Amino acid sequence: MIVVLVGPTAVGKSSLAVALAQRLNGEVISGDSVQIYKELTIGSAKPSVADQDGVVHHLIDVYEIGQPYSVADFQREVRAKIEDITRRNKTVILCGGTGFYVKAALYDYVFDHAARDHDYEATLAGHSNAELYAMLEAVDPLTALKFHPNNRIRVLRALGYYHANQQVISAQSNKEQPLYTFIGIGLTMDRARLYARIDARVDAMLEAGLLEEVQGLNKYQDQIQAIGYNELFDYEANRLSYEEAVALIKQRSRQLAKRQFTWFRHQMPLAWIDTTSMSNEEVLHQALQVIETAKKVR
Repeated sequence: MIVVLVGPTAVGKSSLAVALAQRLNGEVISGDSVQIYKELTIGSAKPSVADQDGVVHHLIDVYEIGQPYSVADFQREVRAKIEDITRRNKTVILCGGTGFYVKAALYDYVFDHAARDHDYEATLAGHSNAELYAMLEAVDPLTALKFHPNNRIRVLRALGYYHANQQVISAQSNKEQPLYTFIGIGLTMDRARLYARIDARVDAMLEAGLLEEVQGLNKYQDQIQAIGYNELFDYEANRLSYEEAVALIKQRSRQLAKRQFTWFRHQMPLAWIDTTSMSNEEVLHQALQVIETAKKVR
């Protein structure tokens, strides 16, 4: 059985994934594009050994920054993990907020590595991140939803792909055909409460040493595109004050949560659980009910 658990940042996916794995004899596969890197711990909200509570987690701390890694690599590795876990008669809990990665692993996405127009990409060097993102939204809004506006590298790649092939990356394959039968659960929450949780999480990350983590990654800053790291790199370079950097991390995290809501609501069939007024035990009970109901109708 495959259970897919998704939702916006800070909504409580990781703790529910552990609880479900404990109840369903499962193992967790991380569906996060940042937690894959060994060096990115605090800022990626990577579950600690204590948070994992004895549950086996896959695709956390696998790669070092600088090693080539793409959504196609993630797709291949998740499918191998699914095969291995199910062969051992255990439940797969695929949990994460990187929607494109999760869907690419489960659906018939084909990555054919078609050409990009590198010369065209070079002509865009003088454009701001906001300008590039607006250009991508105009020609390929579905792909734009997958990226943060400041993820300049991927936005440029998508624009280069479009210019070279006159088709959007999101049309590479029949992405509406799932390769697996899965039970999809989406966690949601009152927006004001979620935003308060996001702000509190950022404060907790800073108290846990996020700035010190960033200071140890200065040589990698051109290769890191993740909220929390980029803003503090700008602080270290005196482009932002500390207060401005922290405020920007919170703002961009809230914006990410909004984009995640939008993406998951339109891209995958999910049973949504509003956790606003629920305890952790009540959320677990509701998720188990969703799973049992889905199993009965199959």
